[in-house]
Amino acid sequence: MHITRALRAVAAVAAVGAAVALAGCSSSSGGAEPGKKGDLTTVKVATIGLTSDGSLLTGIAKGFFADEGLKIETSIVANPPAGLAAAQSGQVDVAYSPSIPLLNALSQGVKMKVVGAADGYPDTATSAADPAKYDDTGLFASKASGITSVKELAGKTIAIPARKAQLEVVIAEQLKKNGIDPATGVKWVVLDFTSAVAALKSGNVDAAGLVSPFTAQAAADGGPQLAAPSIGFFETGATGLWTAGETTIQSKKDVISAFQRAIVKSNEYATAHPEEAITAGLAYTKSKLTVAEVKVPVWPTAVAPEDLQRPDDKMVALGFLKKPVDLSGVILAK
Repeated sequence: MHITRALRAVAAVAAVGAAVALAGCSSSSGGAEPGKKGDLTTVKVATIGLTSDGSLLTGIAKGFFADEGLKIETSIVANPPAGLAAAQSGQVDVAYSPSIPLLNALSQGVKMKVVGAADGYPDTATSAADPAKYDDTGLFASKASGITSVKELAGKTIAIPARKAQLEVVIAEQLKKNGIDPATGVKWVVLDFTSAVAALKSGNVDAAGLVSPFTAQAAADGGPQLAAPSIGFFETGATGLWTAGETTIQSKKDVISAFQRAIVKSNEYATAHPEEAITAGLAYTKSKLTVAEVKVPVWPTAVAPEDLQRPDDKMVALGFLKKPVDLSGVILAK
């Protein structure tokens, strides 16, 4: 993710308003039609509290959504499945989801569509000298284990925050590439990130899948980083997505179309002013990271079919999906 000294971005976050609780929320209430002068139509947007939310926030502050007749109300949910459930039920209009939770939901018959790109990786990420520069996830070994490569994880214990979720999926691909069966060749244990860092330090686990800022803590404890697993898995393109339930899309077609136009403008602005967007994201998430410590984000302006097809194919190959997801029509045209 990128960097700025624009202090106005912090003030901009305050202008966005406090996050609203999901409990008891109905779907968007409206005023005038989107894009018309007059009252703004409220759009409820669920995020999971990432620094890359700075694009959405700066877009709100710059008036891109108001220009489309929209007033954005944000809320932070516990995890992507919770956001997807809220979007499907109409508690929120739009929800952030990485592609893996979305594919899991689609495979279970959840009626969702992708309405825009939230974040992702650049075209050059996998060929970069240091892919970890772009990846805010990391597979770290315990210093006490003496492990310095993924190949040495055979038979070892790996901590992850949840089974069959995103970190296990991306780490599983790294294991398979190194000749280890992810299903039988390692021992998976579920630990929250704080506990995982402590277990790495004490040597109670051999390795752990972590996200920023816990990656920085593991590195400070001397644990070697074995892989940047998310870039290895996704490679490039949009990985974080703005999604909406089919019912919302059908009943609020003009609102969703207006959101699509505004998020493209927001992503273009964030790409041109990354430091400002990062500062806004840090303030919104109340992160203790400095701007310089944040990984370099990419805010794509479109979601390509291969951005979903690639992880879909890999999840099938790894056994996380029984069959490919039918992706026809999942990406909503602008």
